[in-house]
Amino acid sequence: MQTPETLARAATPHGEVALRRRGDVIELIVNGVFAMDSVETTSELALADAAPAGRVLVGGLGLGYTAARLLDRGATSLDVVELAAPLIDWARAGLTPQLGRVAADHRVTLHAADVADWIGTHDGPWDAILLDVDNGPSFLIHDHNARVYSTALLATFLDRLAAGGVLLIWCEERSPGLLATLRELDAAASEILVLVEREGRRFTYALYRAC
Repeated sequence: MQTPETLARAATPHGEVALRRRGDVIELIVNGVFAMDSVETTSELALADAAPAGRVLVGGLGLGYTAARLLDRGATSLDVVELAAPLIDWARAGLTPQLGRVAADHRVTLHAADVADWIGTHDGPWDAILLDVDNGPSFLIHDHNARVYSTALLATFLDRLAAGGVLLIWCEERSPGLLATLRELDAAASEILVLVEREGRRFTYALYRAC
């Protein structure tokens, strides 16, 4: 395995965030934990594909794959709320082609904030709200993100949807508890499984949908 080259690293109030390159692969490291890379983005693209085009709010910039897919699908406007301000700076600087492309699109507004706080002062409405701010309630990179999956905050996100709008949440693994919480708010809430094979191993990611 190639030794990674650090493209950028910065401390934040919630821990360190870093971008690395390993050959042709870009890696995102958050708070010392591998968050994602550019090798396998199937579930990030599936998250975008499950959303209606239109006005969209995305919680979590990542490496920009979900946002870029939404733009490709015809999103009319895209609010991206990212906790790590340096990641937004790196996107605006074009540190990776994908991040640079997202930041440069006139339909995109990047917000350096915690989406759990930000949503309280922004009414929308959005045709879709996509949350990919952590690995899901069962494996948190940032402990304070547990509130994102609470009944109260999920109800707030649902309240910010336009008529016919959809809330979608990305999880690293299945989360029956999250699905149960969503069904308290929307009896028709559902689970979408995304099966991925990588390096001879199979992974099951989950998307949760409510409206």
